Amino acid sequence: MRRKVNRAKMLQKFEEHMRAGEKSRATIEKYLRDAGQFLEELGDGSEITKNRVIAYKQLMAEKYVVTSVNSKLAAVNCFLRASGCEECTVRTYKVQKKSFRAKERELTREEYLRLVKTAKDRGKQQLCLLMQTICATGIRISELPFITVEALYERRAVVSLKGKTRIVLLPAELCRELMVYAKERNIRSGSIFVTRNGKPMDRSNIFHSMKKLCEDAEVDRSKVFPHNLRHLFAVTYYMAEKDVCHLADILGHSSINTTRLYTIVSSEEQEQQINRLGLLL
Repeated sequence: MRRKVNRAKMLQKFEEHMRAGEKSRATIEKYLRDAGQFLEELGDGSEITKNRVIAYKQLMAEKYVVTSVNSKLAAVNCFLRASGCEECTVRTYKVQKKSFRAKERELTREEYLRLVKTAKDRGKQQLCLLMQTICATGIRISELPFITVEALYERRAVVSLKGKTRIVLLPAELCRELMVYAKERNIRSGSIFVTRNGKPMDRSNIFHSMKKLCEDAEVDRSKVFPHNLRHLFAVTYYMAEKDVCHLADILGHSSINTTRLYTIVSSEEQEQQINRLGLLL
């Protein structure tokens, strides 16, 4: 079935479709951006065909790295299915799995501590505590609203997203720090990390606030984004416990294959492991 592009109308219906499917707010926002980019490239009044989607796929491959292209194609394919154009969906690019982490993208414990200290020294108390909360628990940035005053008293947060619920344990010292912060901000119930108007914090603002710390903290900007804090938690936990199954439960992963991405060692570590095999004369 071929459809002519009506960007505004199609995006509105796509958003309604995703909300009905209980997609997370972050997913809805991202998929709308990617679908909007696709429709803008096609142009209003044009026809959606398999060949035009393939051409768009090739165009994206010229502009972005493969992982980013696949991420955009996942959104476009979802949009096409929701719009009754399933026959126009395209395959994503195959990506060979890496056997080691790229050191230039990995945030170290020392760099993380410098970021936290810089935020504290600058008087950015909320940002300082937010980074520590993500890094000390491994939660996603979208799960911050579940860190509530009530959760602090229980020392555990009940995170419920995308039809899944799990318990996140909160370190005692973190709870004490957040209780002091909540009292100072007169936050008596509900989410700890909110704006002055009591609304959930915007992930884009958090992202840019973290980037602003980089120069003073002497940390490469490419390493600094919220998900890398979750990554640091996962790597640190695995190196200490070597229990990938329990780590999957803590992180809220449905598939252990997703968790395995966090357990890959750096290229330097892998080189040392290979050298220790003693297979050369």
